[in-house]
Amino acid sequence: MSDRIKLFGTDEPPAASRVMTAGPLSVEFVSGALRAIRFKGHEVLRAISYVVRDRDWGTYDPPIENLTVEEEADRFALRFEAACEAPDGARLRYRARIAGEASGRLSFEVDALSEGAFETNRCGFCVLHPIEGLAGAKAEIEHVDGSTERSHFPDLIEPWQPFKDIRAITHEIAPGLRATCRMEGDAFEMEDQRAWSDASYKTYVRPLALPWPYRMESGVSNRQAVTLTITGDAAALPPAALQTGPVEIALGDATGETMPRFGLAIAPEEAEAALAGIARLKAIAPQYLLFHFDPLAGHGVSDLKRFARIAAECPEAEIALEFVLPASGNLDAECEAGAKAIREAGLRLETLVVGPHADRGSTPPGSAWPDCPPLADIYAAAHRAFPGVRLGGGMFSYFTELNRKRVPLEPLDFVTHATCPIVHAADDRSVMQTLEAIPFIVRSTRAFVSDKPYRLGPTTIGMRQNPYGSRTMPNPDNKRVPMATDDPRGRGLFGAAWAIGYAARLEGGALESWCGASFAGPRGLLTDRGGVVPLFHAAQGLARAAGTPRLALASSDRTRIDGFATRGEDGRTSLWLANLTGETQTLRLAGRWTASVLDEASFADAAQGEMPAALPTGETIRLEPYAVARFVSVADAGQDA
Repeated sequence: MSDRIKLFGTDEPPAASRVMTAGPLSVEFVSGALRAIRFKGHEVLRAISYVVRDRDWGTYDPPIENLTVEEEADRFALRFEAACEAPDGARLRYRARIAGEASGRLSFEVDALSEGAFETNRCGFCVLHPIEGLAGAKAEIEHVDGSTERSHFPDLIEPWQPFKDIRAITHEIAPGLRATCRMEGDAFEMEDQRAWSDASYKTYVRPLALPWPYRMESGVSNRQAVTLTITGDAAALPPAALQTGPVEIALGDATGETMPRFGLAIAPEEAEAALAGIARLKAIAPQYLLFHFDPLAGHGVSDLKRFARIAAECPEAEIALEFVLPASGNLDAECEAGAKAIREAGLRLETLVVGPHADRGSTPPGSAWPDCPPLADIYAAAHRAFPGVRLGGGMFSYFTELNRKRVPLEPLDFVTHATCPIVHAADDRSVMQTLEAIPFIVRSTRAFVSDKPYRLGPTTIGMRQNPYGSRTMPNPDNKRVPMATDDPRGRGLFGAAWAIGYAARLEGGALESWCGASFAGPRGLLTDRGGVVPLFHAAQGLARAAGTPRLALASSDRTRIDGFATRGEDGRTSLWLANLTGETQTLRLAGRWTASVLDEASFADAAQGEMPAALPTGETIRLEPYAVARFVSVADAGQDA
């Protein structure tokens, strides 16, 4: 097995990155886009990219052609070409020019020309501002009509576009030093991409209120440009300190919250594989199982019977069911039909999450809301059909939809939604950066659900449904594809590290429960050869940690290494840490510990189902790329975990 398969679940290499500098200005050129745009080492913009999306919001990934690069100490320039081909044969060709100067000026210009009427939902620039350090900060917006608006980047996540008709956005990098991003060629508007767990505010071309998909006229040129300028006293900004040394991990007292109950999702098409791997499911011992049932997708009593067989094998687990209600006729009759099928199948049910089919699709800004009965009526009918069952509501999709259609709280026992990190981008860096957005999602949810119990999940890298189009994206070549049902990184060390990083970012959210993985199927924990993926061990650790007091954990650089710590009833302290990067990292952890390390070297043995043996370690520990480690203090290490 190759190292790439162990790390990412795919032999596809990560996208190549080229760093270019012009004095204090630096950028990374990756797959035709600019990333990590920095001035004196400080991130000014997260990305500038020229994006072409299809009618299902899938993103084209055209190869770069005819690339030329010029670099000098105080300037750089690039030129390249690319072409996208639509399913009907229409082609969109474009030429790009990028130039950077030591003054901080950066330009990215594109001329596009379609051959045939090219269908797209969006074609043009997206500019990403970072969120950490900018959330709540002042922003100055120049509009298309020349007027100026003084405002702030949103702190809590906005359900709708915070700014429209944008020509330029200015923010302060340091007192007396400003960055202005000017966008030309069309009207731009901003959406709060944290809603999808992206770690950015995204300013994109063409307002969503305009019709989509649309066709670019054949033979008509389209030119757009983005220009960044830095103005003011550059001396006011000291160079950013390079984070290259060991990552310091410090533990503190109990935070006052416990780790959330941990669950696993199982869909009807995954039930047979789950039954075949039932011993693995018992070994994880999740606190609950989240089954999915959608009559409109053809699910019936036979599917519920398979769920009942799984439930019978896991008598200690709470059984929860997602019930997609057609909501097209008599609500009481539809709910009772579901209850009757559950009784016929013999499925014990403690918890029900109910939602109308209409809410499985997204309603973007400017679009007409679909016909749907009031949620209060749906919840009332569910209570009548399922007496004594805990009732949850929210969205089967993402925080985005919950934030736009906030549910009535009084009839519900809890509120829930899912997340997916590959809605907009699927490169490794973007996926791992989504961890930055999780605290914002949790805090924004808490702002409108208050102390109502809050459940989160499923939270898988692969997308289980696409609220924004007719399908999830196929991935026959096992690559990194936005909106793909099957993302290979869930089978690699990357997926386990991402899950531990996710758990770290849930601190302070007071979650009741978290469905942090699917058990079987393309997003699951089982391999087709009877083994397990690295995420299996993370899931097992999270299930065992559920309900235990959480300890404060501080990482000196949580973009490189992060994790969580707990203390059990017997006083033992456990610590899970993950290397969230593709480079070897060193950490320092005071005290004496034993460590079980899941990495490339232990991958094959861990695939058989056992976490690597715990070995003594010192205060300085090396973690290989995307390695996951469980630590136990030496004083506690005499007892089995």
